[in-house]
Amino acid sequence: MSTSGALGAVLAWPRRLLARLPRPRTLRARLTAGLVVLLAVSCAAVGVAAVVELDGFLTSRVDQQLRDVGARFPASLEHGTLPRDDHDGDEHGDTRRQASGTLGVRLLNGKVTNAAVVPGADADYSTDLTVRLTGHDKDELARVPADGRPRTVELSALHGYRVVASHGLDGDVLITGVPLEPVEATVHRLELVAVVVFGMALAITGVAGALWVRWSLRPLSRVAATATRVSELRLASGEVALPPRAPESDPRSEVGRLAAAFNRMLHHVEDALTKRHASEERLRSFAADASHELRTPVASVRGHAELALLHPGPVPPEITRALERIAAESARMGEMVDEMLLLARLDAGRPLERQPVDLTRLVLDAVTDARAAGPGHRWTMELPEEPVTVTGDAHRLQQVLANLLANARLHTPEGTKVTVSLETERESGDERAGGTAVLKVQDDGPGVPAEVQPGVFERFTRADRRRTGPSGGAGAGLGLSIVAAVTEAHGGEVTLESRPGATTFTVRLPERGE
Repeated sequence: MSTSGALGAVLAWPRRLLARLPRPRTLRARLTAGLVVLLAVSCAAVGVAAVVELDGFLTSRVDQQLRDVGARFPASLEHGTLPRDDHDGDEHGDTRRQASGTLGVRLLNGKVTNAAVVPGADADYSTDLTVRLTGHDKDELARVPADGRPRTVELSALHGYRVVASHGLDGDVLITGVPLEPVEATVHRLELVAVVVFGMALAITGVAGALWVRWSLRPLSRVAATATRVSELRLASGEVALPPRAPESDPRSEVGRLAAAFNRMLHHVEDALTKRHASEERLRSFAADASHELRTPVASVRGHAELALLHPGPVPPEITRALERIAAESARMGEMVDEMLLLARLDAGRPLERQPVDLTRLVLDAVTDARAAGPGHRWTMELPEEPVTVTGDAHRLQQVLANLLANARLHTPEGTKVTVSLETERESGDERAGGTAVLKVQDDGPGVPAEVQPGVFERFTRADRRRTGPSGGAGAGLGLSIVAAVTEAHGGEVTLESRPGATTFTVRLPERGE
C-alpha cells in the first residue's frame, strides 16, 4: 500500500465514526449540541494548555534542581569500596544533602559501574543505596550524552527520571537524576480536576443551554404551530377560515422577521381565498340562475316541437325530421339544465332529505330499468339476505344508481356483463353498531382510459371512443359528477378502479348518515 493510501485509510475512520453518530434533527437540538460542542472544545483547549504549561513549569523546576545538585552524589560513588564518611570531606556522607529519590550513576567506558538512589528521610543511614538496573535501563543511561543538558528517561526499576550527565575526574561519566513522580502526580491531579470540573460545566451548560434555546425559539415554535394548523385546512373549495396569526416578536430578530413575513403571507392567502370563494359563489349563483331560467324556454321549445308533430295536415318529411330533432335535443338540453341546477344546489349546500332508504329496493328497481333500457347487456345482482338501509334522500340515491348503470350501458359494447353488488361493512363486528353500505357497479368492458381516470368525476368529463358503445355515449359529462356530489352530500365517497376487462365504481355510504 502506498503512503497516500495509508494516510487516506487513517483519515477515513474518523469520518466513518462521525457518520455513525446520531445527528440532531430539530433546530433546538442542533443549537444545543453546537453550544455544548463549542464549550467542550474550549474546555479541552484550556485544559490541555493548563496541563502542558504546568508540566513545563514543573519540569523546569526539576531541571533547576538538577543544576543546583550538580554531580556531587554520583561523584561519591567513584570509590564505592571506601567508607562514605571519610574521603570527600563529608564525615556524615554526601547523601545527607541530597533530596529523596535522587539517582546517581557512574559509567566507565560506556558501562554502568555504580548506581544508587537516595532513600527517604525515615530510612536508616546504614540502608544500602545500591539499585539494581536492568539491561535495558543500563543501555538507556549509557545513551545519555555528557553535555550537561537535562533529559527524560524511563527506567523500568525507577520509572520516569530527569537526568543530566557530565564527565568525572577519573575519565568516567557521572549521571545525576531527579524523579519525575511528583511532577507526574501533580499533572495527573490537574487532569482529574479539569475533567471533573469541565464535565460538570458541560452538563450544566447543556441543560441551561437547552432551556435558553427553547425559550429563545418560542416565537418560532408558535409560527410552526400556526403553519401546522394551516396545513390541516382544506383549501380546495368552499369558504376557508384561517387560524389566528402567529404572534410577532422583536422585528429586529430573525424569528421576528420570519413571523412578520409569515403573517403577511397568510394575509395574502386569506385574501386570495376570499376572492376565490366569492368568484365561486358568483359562478354557482350564475349557473343556478341560468339553469333555472333556461328550464322554461327549453320546455317551451320542446312543447312547440311536439305540438307541431301532432299537426293533422300533410307535413314534408324534412320538416318532420327537423321537428323530431328539435324535440330530442330540447329533451336532452332539459336534462342537462336539470343536472346543472342540481349540481349548483348541491354546491350551495342545499340540505337533502334525511329519511330511511332501502338500498336493496333501489338496486332492484334500477337494475330492472337498466335491463329494459339495455337488453343487449347482461345484468346481474349480488344482494345480501337482509335489506341494507341508509339515512338519506331516496330520489337522489336512486339518481346515483341510475347514472352509474347508464354509464356502464352507454360506454360498453353489447354483451358486456354488468354486476351490481351491495353489502355492509362493520368495523367492530357488532351488528348493533353503525356500519358502511358498500355499493359496487362492475363491468367487463374495455375500461376507462388511464388519462381520464384522475378527472372522471369532474364536470363535463367524457371518455374517448374506446369506452363508447354503439349508442354513441351522448351524455353531457355530468352524470358521474352528480354521483360524486350526491355521495359526498350523504357523507360518503365514490372511487373508481379500472383496467381493460374490469371496471368497478364503488360507493360507500354511512348507514346512519350525517
